[in-house]
Amino acid sequence: MTKNDIRNEIEEIVNRETRAWDTQDIELLMTIFHPDMVWPWPRTPQSHDPMDWVLEWGKYDYNRWKNEWLKLFNTNKLVHNDRKTRKIEISKEGDGAFAVVDIDTLWIDKEGNKNHWKGRVCKVYSKVGEEWKMTMHTGVLEY
Repeated sequence: MTKNDIRNEIEEIVNRETRAWDTQDIELLMTIFHPDMVWPWPRTPQSHDPMDWVLEWGKYDYNRWKNEWLKLFNTNKLVHNDRKTRKIEISKEGDGAFAVVDIDTLWIDKEGNKNHWKGRVCKVYSKVGEEWKMTMHTGVLEY
């Protein structure tokens, strides 16, 4: 498999995740995560120092994560979800990769409160069998 083939596969999983958010397709969203996935979140978009990060949900758990995302979908309206892949880096062995993605995702709840994800994220992937799975993802940071 060439680097270009791998780049296309990483672009596909990034785009699949975007489609899942856009359509609030929980089953599609759940296809991207590796069972050992961990998702640290900065307390603010300016919290570049990991000393200020938290783990809100712990290690990936299908039912827990699915229920939390469903709660978001059921209590918020997606106003917009603009994403642009800025970089894809692939390991020389072709078994690991990351994508740098700029996102601007706005949710508004029934009371009009905004939940705005705006900034840059790093999505880290590992080749598992014949497919790529997300193993780690930074929360949104402003640069």
